Order: sequence, then C-alpha cells, then structure tokens
Amino acid sequence: MLTRRAVTPEVGQKLLDRLAWWERYTAGHNAQFNGVVGHGNQQGGLANIFEKSLGSAMKGGTTPLQAVYEYAEPIDKAGFVFMDSPGYDPVAVTGQIASGANLICFTTGRGSMFGSKPAPTIKLASNSAMYDRLQEDMDINCGLVVDGVLTIEQMGQRIFEHILQSASGQPTKSELLGLGDNEFVPWHLGIVS
Repeated sequence: MLTRRAVTPEVGQKLLDRLAWWERYTAGHNAQFNGVVGHGNQQGGLANIFEKSLGSAMKGGTTPLQAVYEYAEPIDKAGFVFMDSPGYDPVAVTGQIASGANLICFTTGRGSMFGSKPAPTIKLASNSAMYDRLQEDMDINCGLVVDGVLTIEQMGQRIFEHILQSASGQPTKSELLGLGDNEFVPWHLGIVS
C-alpha cells in the first residue's frame, strides 16, 4: 500500500529493504515476522502485527510517501514520511522526538495513557465512548466524525487549530496531568511487545 505512494522508486525500495531486513532479523531470533500483538490490541479485535500495520498504513492518508527513515534518524523531508519503529507507543514516539518532532499527534482507540516530554502529545480519541470515559486525558474526540456530528474536513480543522494552540504554549491534557516523565524509552533494536 505504501510503496505505490512513494515519490520515487528509490523511496519505495527503501521501505521494501526495511521489511526485508526485519524478515531476516526475525528468522535469526526465533520470532515470527507476523507475530502476535499485545493484549489490548487483541481485545480490540486485532489478531497479529500484520493487521495492526495495515491499520497504521491506512492512518497515513493518501498523500505521497516522501521518504523512509530508520529509527531516530533526523527527518529532512517535509510531508508524509515513514520511520522504522516498533508499535510500542513510548519507544515509537521517543524515536520521533529524537528525529526532530516537537509536537506529537497521537491517535488512540483504546485510551493509551501516554504523554511525552520534551514534545507535548495531543491525544486524538478515535471513538466517543472512550473519549467520554477518559476526557481528563484526551484532547480531541475524533469519534464525532463516526457519530455524524462533524465532517472529516471539520475535524481536520479542529485538529489543526488545536495543534496551533499547543504549539503556542497551551498545555495538552497530558501536560496538565504531568505525564511524560517516564515515557522517554529509546529502542534497543529488536522485537518489542
């Protein structure tokens, strides 16, 4: 799905090269390339990492893939890019921050209690039921689109305005709760569950 969106054949090949590296790595470490997802993902209906990855690819929208980066490699391209990182939230976001991100937009469907420092985390709740349960830690209820209250364009505008406010110093819910002190988790290359 992502290689078709690559701006050049070289960018698409770099993504395929990362996948090939992981296939070789997992073969040598008695692990499955298409391994089992964590307990919370299983409760949410996912059977394996392949399904989780498909969902992540879908969250990437439809814009062209500009570049492929290894974990924590400095990002030097604007637009949609891919970074090789694990699905474990603190490790993945640590890599994004190390790459130069200064604000994180974090989608969650089950209500991850994640915050980050030094880059603030805006939590985007994907459904209204979870948002209602965890309002003290969720910044935006994106479930309003599924509920038919807002259009995708209206929600996009709401998210954009919230990004501007947070970038201008308005604390995120995670910051107000003091989250982020323990979420800096560098990746020790390997399989993370």
